[in-house]
Amino acid sequence: MSAALQSLPGEDAVPVLENMRVAHLDAVMALELASYEFPWSRGNFVDSLHAGYLARLLRETAGGVPVGYYVAMAGVDEVHLLNITVAPAARRRGYARFMLDALVRQCHLMEAPSLWLEVRESNTGARRLYERYGFAQVGRRRGYYPAPGGRREDALLMNLAIAPAEG
Repeated sequence: MSAALQSLPGEDAVPVLENMRVAHLDAVMALELASYEFPWSRGNFVDSLHAGYLARLLRETAGGVPVGYYVAMAGVDEVHLLNITVAPAARRRGYARFMLDALVRQCHLMEAPSLWLEVRESNTGARRLYERYGFAQVGRRRGYYPAPGGRREDALLMNLAIAPAEG
């Protein structure tokens, strides 16, 4: 368990990741809409699930309230993180790092040496998290994200080299 999660209230509170299912999408959409000015649509999530993407729902505890999720797409020798979200009220408690840890473990199981993501240039909190985690900025996608007023915002392309699993 990550050090940040060890400081959560309640000694026995262990976050649980489970496979995201269509039945979870009402809760997922509530988190998505509360988190983003330009959210994914329900159809984006349905398509991701039907395509077999790695999609996990995070609960504070077994059977508890959903507090986050991620969706990632496996490719040849890589995994691409498409969406990672933590409920606004649950941020800065180690949940994003917990989900990244789980995704990196999945990369090891799949023997995928690289994890990719895009992040809004303006999303300094997420950028700091990714940089602290070990991601490196390797490029820029101009006008990748929609922005207010019909504008577009650049995405920073980041990569994490996944070291081979020991042992």
